Amino acid sequence: MGLFRKRQEPGGGGLAVQIREGGRHPFGVLDGYVPLRQGEIPLYRAIREAVPIVDAAIWKIIRLAGGVGVRCGDSRAQRELDWFLQHVDTGRGQRGLQSFLDCYLDSMLTCGRAVGEIVPNRRRTDIAALLCGNVTDIEIKEGDNPMDFAIWGRDSGGQMRELPRQELLLFTPFQPETDSPYGVSLLRSMPFLTEILLKIYQATGMNWERMGNVRFAVVYKPGDTPLDQSLVQERSRQIAREWSAAMQAGKNGSVRDFVAVGDVDIKVIGADNQVLDSEVPVRQILEQLVARTGIPPFLLGLSWSSTERMSTQQADMMTSEITAIRRALEPVVERICELWLRLHGYGDQVTVEWEDINLQDIVEEARAELYRQQARAVELENQSTEKGASV
Repeated sequence: MGLFRKRQEPGGGGLAVQIREGGRHPFGVLDGYVPLRQGEIPLYRAIREAVPIVDAAIWKIIRLAGGVGVRCGDSRAQRELDWFLQHVDTGRGQRGLQSFLDCYLDSMLTCGRAVGEIVPNRRRTDIAALLCGNVTDIEIKEGDNPMDFAIWGRDSGGQMRELPRQELLLFTPFQPETDSPYGVSLLRSMPFLTEILLKIYQATGMNWERMGNVRFAVVYKPGDTPLDQSLVQERSRQIAREWSAAMQAGKNGSVRDFVAVGDVDIKVIGADNQVLDSEVPVRQILEQLVARTGIPPFLLGLSWSSTERMSTQQADMMTSEITAIRRALEPVVERICELWLRLHGYGDQVTVEWEDINLQDIVEEARAELYRQQARAVELENQSTEKGASV
């Protein structure tokens, strides 16, 4: 008599239990979001990576804000300054002040602040390069009054210390609040809605995977005879083996019939379920995200309205948004150009001039200009007529 008896397996029941993952979108940082003062920058960058329309909106803002020029009183200094602004080294194989401002503004919109550095040459007679820094590597230490602050960074030992040559460092917060010098990211109000949007996209992808690549439920119902009851597990294994072989043959491009003995029922899993309509909730979320950027929807490829042309009100609002962003960049441009002029012995009085923001149709602008000139001609004709009558 054995100490351990062999356990008798039940004759009925399923052959195997399949366990699947619930499925999550790859941007897990959005699931556990908690608003913080620091450390939220990876979250904002994950939003740009996860939602292409947000990334496209930020790049359109950067492109629309471009086109800077600087004017000074000396004609010779003007020529040399223009050459400097077009050819100054900005790192990573790029040149020109505009490439520096693009990177600087990208950090300012995404992280809520931007930091840069003016790199002089070894003899301290010229500016050798303009470089953007990583905002996660610096801290702002405020002094005794609101006008006094210093930029701190890590030394070779990993300790935070005040960086030398503060006059060569550039720092710009984006829409700073009264209780923090770091500024506010353009994406600050997006994590909650972005998480919902990614859940919808992830569920939609999983539903299409299940319904596009269908799953089958094969149910074998044994008869009431003792022979059928005793062969339940053997027949289940045989049916599972033959069904798997038939499915594998279908993947290889061949057709294989499936033959089973007994009462076998085959159904498609999920065929009777209705896929939720995601158009309305996705549009509502995208409307909120796009509204935060200030970009008109059709500039991002969204045809939400019946008209495809930008209205005058939208153009004015977009122009005011870009103008406000340009005002935040002007002190950086002025500091760079003033330092360059002083290093070369010129007066440091400069004026920053931006290119016009062209959001209207060129044909409509030409027609409007024609109407203005015609009105001006009629006005001059009326004035000459009135003078002739008075004489």
